[in-house]
Amino acid sequence: MRENEMPEVVVSVDVDAPTEQTWAAITDWERQGEWILATRVRRISAARSGLGTEIEALTGIGRLGVRDRMRVTEWDPPRRCTMEHTGRLIRGRGIFEVTAHPGGSRFAWTEALELPFGLLGRVGWPLVRPLTRWGLQRSVNRFAAFAASYRTTHPR
Repeated sequence: MRENEMPEVVVSVDVDAPTEQTWAAITDWERQGEWILATRVRRISAARSGLGTEIEALTGIGRLGVRDRMRVTEWDPPRRCTMEHTGRLIRGRGIFEVTAHPGGSRFAWTEALELPFGLLGRVGWPLVRPLTRWGLQRSVNRFAAFAASYRTTHPR
């Protein structure tokens, strides 16, 4: 991997729900912890959705975890949302995309990451990538069930 190259991890899942319902489930920031493995999420901006919305995720077990701050930089409902990771450790882009699919929709999640720790991060990425991909795929698989039964609890 070249020094300026951002590695990507892409996972996806078919969802037994229309695109609008899938979109609403994905962008219910405070409930993302129900489907993203070992993660708690809270909104830190006044805006509930749209450009500029900011959230913070804490991924880990117990008191050990990684804090990830994000800001919505692209908002095209119900198709695409891009989040910019703005934390010290996690930087890059997360992209949620929803497309119509026979019988429902398809959700794709892309993470394009700036690897931390310079050369050590680039050398370590081949070891970390499979675990990252596994965790994201497990999360989107959980999301499929979450979205299929999703009901909004507040106006969007």
